[in-house]
Amino acid sequence: MSSDRPLVLGIAGGSGAGKSTVVRRVVERMPDVPVRLLHHDAYYRDHPDLPLEERARINYDHPDSLETSLLVAHVQSLIAGEPVEVPAYDFTEHRRTGHTRRVEPAPVIIVDGILVLAEPELRRLMDIRVFVETDADMRFIRRLLRDTTERSRTVDSVVEQYRETVRPMHLEYVEPSRRHAHVILPLGGENEVAIRMLVARLTEQLRGH
Repeated sequence: MSSDRPLVLGIAGGSGAGKSTVVRRVVERMPDVPVRLLHHDAYYRDHPDLPLEERARINYDHPDSLETSLLVAHVQSLIAGEPVEVPAYDFTEHRRTGHTRRVEPAPVIIVDGILVLAEPELRRLMDIRVFVETDADMRFIRRLLRDTTERSRTVDSVVEQYRETVRPMHLEYVEPSRRHAHVILPLGGENEVAIRMLVARLTEQLRGH
């Protein structure tokens, strides 16, 4: 690992596990270190040829729904010191907006998403791999609240999607990816001790650079 290479942290876990809270708590505890965030769900494939009703029926919890190769290329570019243009995704329309978010290189790059540890090429770029573990009922409640308030979804549509795709894909892809983690973080961002230990480990590795 070269002294000027960014440190790449991967954070995975089921939908609603608390990944975003963990990311926020880590960033808050490293105020003097520039951190860049790459969210896997910004890389959902675009389907402009499909009507909204068909786009809504796509299995967004399957690895094939994501353009992971583009995310891998972006992480590689940031490691090489080059900025990237991250797609912007509209979860209401199930479409990329056509706009992008410019992300500059930084000492720490955080990549998060339910499937980031299930992708070997992405996994190989990570220096520290974290799996956020939360009980299934809490994950479902959080997803229900998020999708109904932030993504204009109905309760019935959230429940149907959870039964048909979210839970089966969690059991097939997300949960098995847990074995690739260096750190299992139970209770998500509420686990103050684990957050402190993770930040300490990040700080130690940054000094080692």
